[in-house]
Amino acid sequence: MTDRPDLSNLPSYRQTRSVFSARKFALMASVVAGLGAAVYGFSPSTSPADLFSSPAHAQVNNEVRKVERPIGFADIVERVKPSVISVKVNIKEKTASNDDGDDAQSPFQPGSPMERFFRRFGGPDGIPGLKGGGRGRVVQGQGSGFFISADGFAVTNNHVVDGADKVEVTTDDGKTYTAKVIGTDQRTDLALIKVEGSSTFPFAKLADSKPRIGDWVLAVGNPFGLGGTVTAGIVSASGRDIGNGPYDDFIQIDAPVNKGNSGGPAFDTNGEVMGVNTAIYSPSGGSVGIAFSIPASTVKSVVAQLKDKGSVSRGWIGVQIQPVTSDIADSLGMKKAEGALVAEPQANGPAAKAGIESGDVITSVNGESVKDARELARTIGGMAPGATVKLNVLHKGQDKVINLTLGQLPNTVEAKADTDTDSGKGANKGTDVPKLGMTVAPANSVAGAGKEGVVVTQVDPKSAAAERGFKEGDVILEVGGKSVATAGEVRDAISTARTDNKNSVLMRVKSGGQSRFVAVPIAKG
Repeated sequence: MTDRPDLSNLPSYRQTRSVFSARKFALMASVVAGLGAAVYGFSPSTSPADLFSSPAHAQVNNEVRKVERPIGFADIVERVKPSVISVKVNIKEKTASNDDGDDAQSPFQPGSPMERFFRRFGGPDGIPGLKGGGRGRVVQGQGSGFFISADGFAVTNNHVVDGADKVEVTTDDGKTYTAKVIGTDQRTDLALIKVEGSSTFPFAKLADSKPRIGDWVLAVGNPFGLGGTVTAGIVSASGRDIGNGPYDDFIQIDAPVNKGNSGGPAFDTNGEVMGVNTAIYSPSGGSVGIAFSIPASTVKSVVAQLKDKGSVSRGWIGVQIQPVTSDIADSLGMKKAEGALVAEPQANGPAAKAGIESGDVITSVNGESVKDARELARTIGGMAPGATVKLNVLHKGQDKVINLTLGQLPNTVEAKADTDTDSGKGANKGTDVPKLGMTVAPANSVAGAGKEGVVVTQVDPKSAAAERGFKEGDVILEVGGKSVATAGEVRDAISTARTDNKNSVLMRVKSGGQSRFVAVPIAKG
C-alpha cells in the first residue's frame, strides 16, 4: 500500500488547521456536504479509491482521529470504590402483616406517596430489603454504605439498619467486620455506624458544593449482595419532594441505580460524595433509571449530631403550615405566591407565644426569603433548639417582624384526627350558600362539630367547593379573615370580598382535627 503523503508543510494544510479548532463543528458539517457533492461528481476517470486518498480527505481523516474521545470513569472508580461497603443486618422476630409479604416492613406511612410509588433498595426477594421473612423468624437485610473516616465511621440509610440486632459490613477487599449503630434519624433516613478493627479504612469525602443540573454522577453500591458495582448518569433535578416528609430535599439522578444500593454514595467527577442514595422510582419494583439521593449538606449536618449524641435535635416554632397558592395569594392581596401560610399555631408553642396567628404568612427567616412551606420547615429544622430567629410575617395585610426562641421539635406527632364529626347525627339540613355550591349550619347545632364556626352539611359535586376539597362534616371557622357562626355571616363575608374585587375568598377550614386555608373562587354576578 502506498504511504500517505506528508501534508504538514503545505500552506493549505497549515491554514485549514489553524481554523479547525475554532470552527470544528461548522467545518465538520461542511466536510460532510462536500463529500456528498464529490460522490455525485464522479467521472469515468476518477475512482472512489482516488477520491479518498486525495490530500484533502487525508487531512480530514487525520483530524477526526485527533478529536477528543469520551473519557471513562475508571480512574475515579478505582479511587473511590474501596470506601464503599456492603451492609448486612439480622432482625429477630420480624412479623409480617400479611401472608403475601408485600410491603409489611416499609418504613413509610401506609398509603403515603412514598409507600405507594417509591421502593427502598433492598433484597431481590420477598419484602423489600429483607429475606427469610415470616412470623418469629430471623430475617436478613441487605444495603450499602461508605466510610467517612479512617477510624471506621460509616454512613448508610436508617431503613437499612432500623431494628437490627446484628450489623455486619463487608469491605471492597472482601473482609467482614461487625458494626455498631451509633445513631439514626428517621426523618432524613440516615444512620451512622462504627466499624472496629482498623484505623486505616479508605474513606470518602462529602462534597462541599451542591451539584449542578446536568453534572455527571456515579452511583456505587452492592446491589443484590453480589459485590460492588458502578452505574453512571446525570443530576436531573434538585430539591425534589417525594412525599416522605417535610424535610424532603432530594437530588434526582437519572441513572440505573438498583436495589441493594440503599445507603450507598453518589459520587461526582471529583470523587466526592454529592449524596446518599435512598430511593428509586419504581412502578414495577425494578430500576427505571430514576433515583433519589440525600444531599451531602444534609448528611454533614445529621451525621455531626449523630456522632456527637446519637440523635438529631431540630428547631421548632410550633405551627401547622401550608403552601401559598396563587388563589390564596390573591385573596390575601399578595403580589407573589410565596412564603408559608400559618394554618394554625400550636397552643403554647413558640409561635403562639410570640403572637403569630392563623392566616399569617411567614415570608423570611433571619432576612432570607422563604419560598414555600417546605423551605420554612427545612430552614427551621436545620437550626438548633434555643436559637433566636427573626421572622418577617404578613399579618392582616401588614408586614410585621417577630423575634422568637426556637423550641425542640417533638419526636412524636401530638395532633390526633378528630373522628367525632359525623354530621348526620342531629344535623339540620343547613342553609344554602349561593355561588359556592354547599349548604352550612351552625356548628353548635350539629353533634360532634364543636361550638365554633359553621359545619358543611351538603356539597354539590359539580361546585367550586367540591373542586377545592370540601366535604360533609368540614367546619368553616373563618371567611375572609372573619370568624363565622351562621350561614348569613358566610354570605356577608363573600359579598365583602366581591365588593373588594377579589377573585377568591379565603376560608379557614377544620377537617379531621387539622386546620387549613382554602381559597374558593367567587362567582361573579
